[in-house]
Amino acid sequence: MQLTGIMLDRTAGQLERYMDLLSARQKLVASNIANVDTPGYHTQDLDFEAELRTAAGEPAARPVEGLPTKNDGNNVSIDRESRLLAENALRFQIASSLLRTELRLVRSAIHEGASA
Repeated sequence: MQLTGIMLDRTAGQLERYMDLLSARQKLVASNIANVDTPGYHTQDLDFEAELRTAAGEPAARPVEGLPTKNDGNNVSIDRESRLLAENALRFQIASSLLRTELRLVRSAIHEGASA
């Protein structure tokens, strides 16, 4: 039982961090879209791999390099941001499904242990 709790804590903790990062990205993408017509605004995003490795504190937004800049200095691409919204929603759905599965497995182990 102790091992199951440790495994759940580790897995749940990693999934929680991943979902926190997805939430932070969702806010950044929404901000990017809201500023699509703001002169001089530069697209922000997260470095997912680096943020998952550090697993500490609030994720750091960073400018996105290599995007074409319009005459007003803005580089937000609605196509890119729309794709990120859809990708982010799918990732969140998968992560929450994995977390539900983990919880079901633990509940099942508890019920089987109680009836034994």
